[in-house]
Amino acid sequence: MRRFDYLVVGSGIAGASIASELAASASVLVVEREEGHGYHTTGRSAAMFIESYGNAWVRRLTGASRGFFDTPPGGFCSQPLLKRRGCLTVARRDQRPALDARAADIGATGSGMREISGRDALAMAPILRPEAVSRAIFEPDSSDIDTHGLHAGYLRLARARGADLQLNAGVERIERRPEGWRVTLTGGDTAEARVIVNAAGAWADQVAEMAGASPLGLTPRRRTVILIDPPAGPAIEPWPTVIDIDEQFYFKPESGRLLASPADETPSAPGDAAPEEYDIAVCIDRLQTATTLSINHVRRSWAGLRTFAPDRTPVFGYDPDIAGFFWFAGQGGYGMQTAPAAARLGAALALEREIPFDLGERGLGPAPFSPARWR
Repeated sequence: MRRFDYLVVGSGIAGASIASELAASASVLVVEREEGHGYHTTGRSAAMFIESYGNAWVRRLTGASRGFFDTPPGGFCSQPLLKRRGCLTVARRDQRPALDARAADIGATGSGMREISGRDALAMAPILRPEAVSRAIFEPDSSDIDTHGLHAGYLRLARARGADLQLNAGVERIERRPEGWRVTLTGGDTAEARVIVNAAGAWADQVAEMAGASPLGLTPRRRTVILIDPPAGPAIEPWPTVIDIDEQFYFKPESGRLLASPADETPSAPGDAAPEEYDIAVCIDRLQTATTLSINHVRRSWAGLRTFAPDRTPVFGYDPDIAGFFWFAGQGGYGMQTAPAAARLGAALALEREIPFDLGERGLGPAPFSPARWR
């Protein structure tokens, strides 16, 4: 039987990133129930880095992650992690109050943006209907994320630092031992660890219950994505990501086609999420209402689960009732863009070290993310 300082459950972007940080100074085992890393949410991300996305704590994590994305560690990846695209948040005339509130909220956390007219927005994304864009917010530094490069880089870094990554290793049983934990894995293998790091995404509450911890009410929510052909005419590659102010839809160029979503958040049981025909139809209807697109064929569709805490702020920290059980979950749809800062913050808390200075300067500390905040 092998013994580790930390056993990380899940090898998606959450598990891979925190494992790489922990492995710099501790022994780490990462266990993944699937036959490949990042099969569920991580492998189905829409790959956007938007500093205005999410609540104030998510935005601070995103802002604190920018430096890593711009200058990753040597050998982390072979190409840039970000490709600048820009993000256009659009509002109809009746949505202007929502746009005003969003602009004030974004400005309070320092994200770079500027308000533009509907005419300027139409120049950036010419398929928008004039009645769909009264005003808009443009964020020039928003970017596409190389999600495979980011995830693979963290897995590579974790291995280089000595972490053991095990696939086809679902958690079957968790037992409390005097010296920590004993975890039985698929096939009967066992491992012991001083600390369990719960990075199990949609399954995080289930893993907690196996360890005797109370679930936090984390809710997996299905998000549908479709891929469609672009309209005939000028190249779409220079277009920004376009998001409705009320998040009724978004679309962006993707490998010569348009990736779009109705931004649905349907509560779903943990599992292999699949798109439903109704959500695809809603997406098409919303796009055709807001744009001049005529959609007759969907090239591809898929769905992923985005798991949220009740207050939509991620959960990082030791369980207040179960010693040695560390939560690293509830990243919602922001796990990719917040990964660098979240992993550094989570590792500092798990190792019981001081918060890195640059994170502290942004007000990032244990309290907003603590699993004890509901107790």
